[in-house]
Amino acid sequence: MEARKLLICGTRTYAEEISDVASDIPGVEVVGFVENWERDRCKDTLEGLPIHWVDDLPKVAKGCVAVCALMTTHRSKFTAQVDAYGVPFTTLIHPAAIVSKRSVVGEGTVVAQGSIIGSHARIGRHVLFGRGALVGHHTHIGDFCSVITGCNIAGNNRIGDACYISMGSIIINNLNVGAQSVIGAGAVVVKDVPARSQVVGVPARVVKENIDGK
Repeated sequence: MEARKLLICGTRTYAEEISDVASDIPGVEVVGFVENWERDRCKDTLEGLPIHWVDDLPKVAKGCVAVCALMTTHRSKFTAQVDAYGVPFTTLIHPAAIVSKRSVVGEGTVVAQGSIIGSHARIGRHVLFGRGALVGHHTHIGDFCSVITGCNIAGNNRIGDACYISMGSIIINNLNVGAQSVIGAGAVVVKDVPARSQVVGVPARVVKENIDGK
């Protein structure tokens, strides 16, 4: 089987982390990185591979697939640029992750080492899972969410688009977290979170409103 030739959108340290995830997946070959912010970075290499300017994708991306390695929930701006050039997105699931065969994982999503996704979960497009993140059964996670290392999202939850679930946080079962919300590190969420809210603490409480993801 021909290897998936992978372009990683992003050139900062998290791009190197995603490259590490990809390197352990049989049939995936990282062939370069993509930059859309600082064109001068394209003069350099990353991990010995070329950095391409996003507008050059029609020339360099033939036969390639992509993932976006920006931890910000605003990465939809980058993926829209790449999508406009017709580069397809792929899904990466590390061999040391466990994803139920009864669950669905959207394109562009990356599931890192040690993460576990329970049965009948629905994971959206371009969701990034840090190492050891846990998702319970029947939980739905929207597009462009960032699910950070060591967080624990219980069963039957609904997480809206572009939410940031910080390291070590816990969301108990049967809750709704509104779109573009931020769950602070170590927070324990025991009730619904309104859209565009930041919550912190144990139990979690709203400390900011009308935010726009992270």
